[in-house]
Amino acid sequence: MTAPTLRRMADVTGTEALWLLEGAAQGRLVYLRREQPVVRPALHVLEYGRLIVRAPVQADVVSDRDMLTYQADEIRLPAGSGWSVTVSGPAELVDNPVEAAHYRRTLPGWAYGPHDTLLRITPQTVGGHRLGTMEQR
Repeated sequence: MTAPTLRRMADVTGTEALWLLEGAAQGRLVYLRREQPVVRPALHVLEYGRLIVRAPVQADVVSDRDMLTYQADEIRLPAGSGWSVTVSGPAELVDNPVEAAHYRRTLPGWAYGPHDTLLRITPQTVGGHRLGTMEQR
């Protein structure tokens, strides 16, 4: 018989959270619409301290928001180990044609046309957790 394990969660610093996020490629863009949370799958790259996100949302839905939230994680089951990171900050559309073309080549999308948006989020609030287990005695 094996000893039962307890899952645990430990906070990480903002620097470590950004480091974890940099090693991932996908996550979720989160925003409110009509007072309801909307979650969309997204791909990202962290460059020069800013998060570039490609998500299947209409540009006008997110362009008038003061803050957007992005969440990514890597959780290995059944152990429940891994990490989770959340970043919030002001966002702007990536509207420079050369820059947008670069990110469209770099980050594959799920939708095209009006539901394919590139955003630049400047992280203001960064938090995260490492997830792990420990044996119970």
